[in-house]
Amino acid sequence: MSDGARLATWTDPGPAEAPAVILVHGGPGLWDYLAPLAGLLAGRAVVHRYDQRRCGSSTGPEGAEARAVGARPGAATAPADLTMERFVADIEELRAAFGHEHVVLIGHSFGATLALAYAGVHPERVIALGYVDGVGVGNWRAPYRTERMRRLAPWAERFAQLDGRERTAAEEIEWRRLQWATDYADPRAGYDLALPMARSPHRINRSANQALTFDDMDQITWATAVRCPITFIHGSADPRPVGPVVALAAHTRAPRKRIVPDAGHLPWVEQPQRMQELLAEVVVSASHRD
Repeated sequence: MSDGARLATWTDPGPAEAPAVILVHGGPGLWDYLAPLAGLLAGRAVVHRYDQRRCGSSTGPEGAEARAVGARPGAATAPADLTMERFVADIEELRAAFGHEHVVLIGHSFGATLALAYAGVHPERVIALGYVDGVGVGNWRAPYRTERMRRLAPWAERFAQLDGRERTAAEEIEWRRLQWATDYADPRAGYDLALPMARSPHRINRSANQALTFDDMDQITWATAVRCPITFIHGSADPRPVGPVVALAAHTRAPRKRIVPDAGHLPWVEQPQRMQELLAEVVVSASHRD
């Protein structure tokens, strides 16, 4: 990057005449976990993925690898480059480095918001946008926390034992599985489905998680500036409510709203065939822009 940070990237080749896609992972503070999503686009596009700065295998401008801030939130001051503006600039620099004049952006969770931010700041560069299980605008946190605690109830005692303290490597995997199980339509099945991501050697960058903030007006401003088709995709059983996403969609031009039945926050895991169809729809929409 122009400031000296180094971002890890992966590219899956595709047809030369097809649009180029950049996948934007969530968090903030996590790493790229969207290889399965890229697989659903095989043969339809060139697909790029990356670890956001200071996350996964990417670094900050001083060249230090991303490190854990500690088990307790607020244990360290966030580096100055952990801002939405810098993360948007990273996507712009990646687009140029990949050699594309225009791209399709597909973002998940926090990545959906980041993709929306990029498309709002650089509307001339984005020809289609997939907004997958983002949070939208309005009060999504209260209903999410209530539903998450309901799903976590069978493991509440064990989760409380692990949460908010230093954990061994094995305990960290267990804590992640318990936390992320609630993101699936069936949390008990989700405990197993969360295992591959929970086993990642990367540490959660809690500093990034706390520093990368945005409000409803930010999102509305970005949404109204976007010129390309936006497809809003949301799992019907995502603990994050769909209402705020619908509210955000109302501020966009001709939004496409798609619910994935029997799927939670990572709909491509539980309903891959339906997600493959919807991803194809996002890519096809790029060829029908104004």
